[in-house]
Amino acid sequence: MALTDVTIRNARGKAKPYKLADSGGLYVLVKPDRAKYWRFKYRFVGKEKLLALGVYPAVRVADARAARDEAKRLLTEGRDPATVRKEEKRAVQVSTANTFEALAREWVEQKRNAWTPGHAARVLESLEDNAFPDLGFRPITEITAPELLAALRKIEARDALETASRIYQRCSAVFRYGVVTGRCERSPAADLRGALKAPKRAHHAALSAADLPEYLGKLETYQGHLQTQFALKLLALTFVRTGELRGAEWSEIDFEHAEWRIPAERMKMRAAHIVPLSRQALTVLEQLKSLTGGGRYLFPNQHKPDACMSENTMIYALYRMGYHSRATGHGFRATASTILNEQGWKPDAIERQLAHAERNKVRAAYHRSEYLPERRKMMQAWADYLEALASGGKVTPIRKAAA
Repeated sequence: MALTDVTIRNARGKAKPYKLADSGGLYVLVKPDRAKYWRFKYRFVGKEKLLALGVYPAVRVADARAARDEAKRLLTEGRDPATVRKEEKRAVQVSTANTFEALAREWVEQKRNAWTPGHAARVLESLEDNAFPDLGFRPITEITAPELLAALRKIEARDALETASRIYQRCSAVFRYGVVTGRCERSPAADLRGALKAPKRAHHAALSAADLPEYLGKLETYQGHLQTQFALKLLALTFVRTGELRGAEWSEIDFEHAEWRIPAERMKMRAAHIVPLSRQALTVLEQLKSLTGGGRYLFPNQHKPDACMSENTMIYALYRMGYHSRATGHGFRATASTILNEQGWKPDAIERQLAHAERNKVRAAYHRSEYLPERRKMMQAWADYLEALASGGKVTPIRKAAA
């Protein structure tokens, strides 16, 4: 039976807390001192959870039911009401306090005119993943060098030394911005010079032709998220840069003409790029479309619906497949380049497909579609080559060297 104000008001305290049930998971928890707290019990991802909805009589019956209904609406959208509440509270704190996160977001906004949208998004995402959890809520003036170092040590503990170095540089830039805008007097990052482990500077690990059959076999039986498997397949088939793949949008895919047109603002060299799509790539895209075709990104972030896949997703998948230090997402570009050159394709066509920089600016203006017929043949032959390796069939050279 639904609760009424009279029922709640007349409820007496007992030796132990007890519940007065309303409906739909809503109830009042009556404490021994007669304090009465609204609670909403629900399940999220198979786990039972509680959401505090306030204290009676400050929160009346109608208000508590409205809050319950709003929580249920969030659940139908696949969102945890408790997490949403924390995010809202955090947003208020960030907007009203002189926190590291507030300053960092302001710094990124100030840099947007000088950066590409993709780079700005990556910088902010890296701070959200690696700095904000430990430092974001802290007032900028109270963060100490040991505190900053502790946050960076957590990244080092993952053996992500390159990431730790980048986060240090970005945090240092945020503090410098705070100094020049009068929000803090000095940067604690200045005290950490030489405190971090130096990342090893090496070429991106890449698979050889002999490694590919085993890798493609493992990829076909990958047990992780299906979306990640599709990303790794497209990476092998197109050998674009990982950032270009992660940020790919469905509006860039032309199924009719079998082309992926990447706009200039998402390219490292600031020039639009055409990727001819093989039959195999189109098949992967059709399968992926049934999963993510209703949104903006081919590979949306599983935790941030408005963002694309995290920069760590594919590399961690490679680690799980047993390729730690043996392969990287970027390394597939080197693998494809080596094999295609060995098989006799025109070096200029390969370079165009890799979207490498053209030093001659006049020639660069024509390079978006240069060698496109040759590149279409090459990309289809490359996909056929990978398919044959994956199936264990006989592999013939992609193409005889040009006479």
